[in-house]
Amino acid sequence: MAIDKVRQYFKNYGMEDKIQEFPVSSATVELAAAALHCEPQRIAKTLSFLADGKAVLIVAAGDAKVDNRGYKAQFGTKAKMLSPEEAETLVGHAVGGVCPFAVKEGVQVYLDVSLKRFDTVFPACGSANSAIELTIPELEKYSGYVEWVDVCKGYERSSETE
Repeated sequence: MAIDKVRQYFKNYGMEDKIQEFPVSSATVELAAAALHCEPQRIAKTLSFLADGKAVLIVAAGDAKVDNRGYKAQFGTKAKMLSPEEAETLVGHAVGGVCPFAVKEGVQVYLDVSLKRFDTVFPACGSANSAIELTIPELEKYSGYVEWVDVCKGYERSSETE
């Protein structure tokens, strides 16, 4: 299971005990926020796309939506989300548990500036009932991100994200 790969990944850093598993689903932003008792915008959702034949992950705040113009400006192509089958095959995690940790080789991870307004965020950990609380510097460290991008809209911008 993908959560086992993520747990092993975090074990390398002595962080596996920070992974939380819930008796209920955390597969959507709303469900994750309810399971964690936090604001939905602090859920770091990982969106999976196909760009130039490769899987691209964008980790964004729970209240952010991908802006097609911003995405095209960043990646040079129209935003095309992976199907559930493609996500599991190309990324290594099933939809509902897609996260930027322990992904397949060649998957590129980008962090959206919508996350920068928070001290900590909650990405999934490879299953539809898991999460981990990370600071933004920890998210940078453990996600193996390529760069910060500004490809989302619909969220409340702070001075840090502008």
